[in-house]
Amino acid sequence: MSRIACATIHHFRHALPVPVPTVMGPLTHRPALLLRLEDGDGAHGWGEVWCNFPPDGDLHRARLAARILPAALAGMTAQTEGPFAQILRRMHRLILQSGEPGPVAQIASAADIALHDLRARRAGVPLAQMLGATRTDVPAYASGVSPDQAEGQIARMRRLGYRRFKQRIGFGPDEGLGAAEQTALALHPGEALMLDANQAWDIDTALARCTRLARLNLLWLEEPLPADAPLQDWQTLADAAPIPLAAGENLSGTAFAQAIGQRALSVIQPDICKWGGISATLDIARAALAAGLRYCPHFLGGGVGLVASAHLLAAVGGDGMLEVDSSENPLLEVFSGRGLALENDAFPLGPLPGLGYDPDIVAMKHLKVSATEVAI
Repeated sequence: MSRIACATIHHFRHALPVPVPTVMGPLTHRPALLLRLEDGDGAHGWGEVWCNFPPDGDLHRARLAARILPAALAGMTAQTEGPFAQILRRMHRLILQSGEPGPVAQIASAADIALHDLRARRAGVPLAQMLGATRTDVPAYASGVSPDQAEGQIARMRRLGYRRFKQRIGFGPDEGLGAAEQTALALHPGEALMLDANQAWDIDTALARCTRLARLNLLWLEEPLPADAPLQDWQTLADAAPIPLAAGENLSGTAFAQAIGQRALSVIQPDICKWGGISATLDIARAALAAGLRYCPHFLGGGVGLVASAHLLAAVGGDGMLEVDSSENPLLEVFSGRGLALENDAFPLGPLPGLGYDPDIVAMKHLKVSATEVAI
């Protein structure tokens, strides 16, 4: 099997005409860092690096990826087992010295996804099928609904076939609770709502907010507490709240096993571009389902990570749903290869090998910051 010969980091940024308010501060750009790996035979695969925060974090990760990928990928092939874990072991001293486990893990995740895409392309089968899937589409929901733009965003995604929506709360007037109540009242028959607090509250505040939100019949409440809140706080909230709790995008490593074992969470939401790639997240998702929990992949970025998340969800099975961002982001729509519209209430995967497409880099050339190729 031919070794990886080169890596190309494609960096894009879309400036938002109106910043998107979040608990972490305003989002002024929508970035995308796509990774293309090519082996000595000319076969290739695609991955994506998570890079939403902090502001301008994509600039740092693009440079870091170009610096570390030669050592991280040296000698690897499409058949390398567990590439995410192998890359973290290779970069262990750098992670300790720099104090940057997150950015390194996000680059390792992209490489892991790209290697799996490459393996499936070489095998001539869709990635989901290679991972054991029998289904060819996955249920999906629209996320990223802003309290001040909910009506328009939901109407747009409804036209694309969505019937489940996730609105952000925890900031702004009345912390967005009133806006969430208005959205719940405006839903059409057969539609459902989830809310995402993005770690905004402490335990006492979360308990009070859940009391108010209980009558909205939510599918789940996401990250009402910080990801590193004491496990006892999560258990206290789960025991008291009449709403299923969800989290996972800000967990890593053994924290997933703790969260699954504790079962305070009803929904486990790892992000394959942020931590774990395909190989580590596959194990987490299967463990969640074995514990009777729901696996719903978190995703917020460009289209490559979205499609990779869909393939993994199809392979894992269960009743989980794909997260599709509803806020303005052409890097998501174009780089998904097919837009965001659902077919029969589901996101289709397609029959072609690997991820099933190559992202249209040329179409987004006006948003390209750089393309850096490095030899491996």
